[in-house]
Amino acid sequence: MKQEQLSHATVIDVREPFEFFFGHVKGSINIPLGSLTGRLDELKQMKKPLVFICASGNRSGQAVAFLQNQGWKDVYNGGGWREYQQRVAA
Repeated sequence: MKQEQLSHATVIDVREPFEFFFGHVKGSINIPLGSLTGRLDELKQMKKPLVFICASGNRSGQAVAFLQNQGWKDVYNGGGWREYQQRVAA
């Protein structure tokens, strides 16, 4: 994704709530990876593109792969939340 697209994306943090509580990207939405399938209708209503983040990029990659396998477009792996935050702030 280009820097310009990052600033207009909906950022979804797929870490667990206790992880999110201790630090997260400002404005991000916490939807734990295990809850993703039950919240697909909610995701469909969100402004695109959707950027998924987590601690390292692993869980966010799983989220993106799952959605892409379901035919979703405009979903991206933003990697670890701290690195994502630095890219957006740059």
